Amino acid sequence: MRPLKLSIEGLHSFQEKQIIDFVELSQTGLFGIFGNTGSGKSSILDGMTLALYGTVFRAANRTQGILNSQLDKLEVSLSFAIGVNENRKIYRVDRGYKRNKDKRDSVIATVCRLIQLHGKEEVVISEGVTEVTKNIEMIIGLSMEDFTRSVVLPQGEFAKFLQLKDSERVRMLERIFALHEY
Repeated sequence: MRPLKLSIEGLHSFQEKQIIDFVELSQTGLFGIFGNTGSGKSSILDGMTLALYGTVFRAANRTQGILNSQLDKLEVSLSFAIGVNENRKIYRVDRGYKRNKDKRDSVIATVCRLIQLHGKEEVVISEGVTEVTKNIEMIIGLSMEDFTRSVVLPQGEFAKFLQLKDSERVRMLERIFALHEY
């Protein structure tokens, strides 16, 4: 999976819409995310996992406290490519949330849609939290746990990855590298 573009608005410290163009950033091959503590580096990774899986790994109950305290809505959108050459497909996943009036620190999903992009044509693959997440797992081939253990390893989680039981690590690596047939 190669991220192409991430749009974040209302997540943690991102009050205004921010768009990160990974295609432009990766033109030289490698890029880094740098900044002072609290500048939003981890929030970029949170935005990716929220768009893909509807959860933020480091948030209580996976979505509690993710909405900027000054706003009542949150929107994330991630475009990504998977496959190479004639097998390359491009998808966009959009998720929106609003503040839960009954529980101030929690959110309610308002939009959840997975779209396949064919040039300028957009085909909705699925809608709804459960359906979109299920399709994302199928397309990418990774559960949220595998994704956060291998792709966007959160701060302090590397030690947990190293301490996985051998059987858990083997199963995860089989899924990541599609080795289950072997």
